[in-house]
Amino acid sequence: MYGVRLESLRDRFRIFRDKSASSVPVGTLYEEHYHTLVVAPATSNTVAKCAFGISDTLPTNMFAQAGKLGIPSYVFACDTEPVVVTRAPHDWVVLRPRRIEFENLERLRAIDHCSVACSIAELEAALGARLQALSLAWNTSSS
Repeated sequence: MYGVRLESLRDRFRIFRDKSASSVPVGTLYEEHYHTLVVAPATSNTVAKCAFGISDTLPTNMFAQAGKLGIPSYVFACDTEPVVVTRAPHDWVVLRPRRIEFENLERLRAIDHCSVACSIAELEAALGARLQALSLAWNTSSS
């Protein structure tokens, strides 16, 4: 929709295409392959599902299972300000999130092992602190 090809993302990110009802990626959580989960960006739909414990997509299923395992999750939520300017496929649009979006953010913040970031800078700072706590460093050459 945005004209970004998956091939261009694979150089910098690990991409999952969920054809398995999330079982394969979620199973790696049980094998202790991951110390942290990042859901970014998280649409208002994903935030609502996570906030209410609905796990029917790869991101929401990973979030639920990570929480049950005590793995910290960082969610970069989209609708966090009274006015949000965002890029649509052909132009920029102004959105005004509803009260329900803000209520869902508060519900999400109250979930164990979950941190909500409202900006890229906030997400980077939280992840930097997480890596430091684990005695790890950013590695930009891997996914």
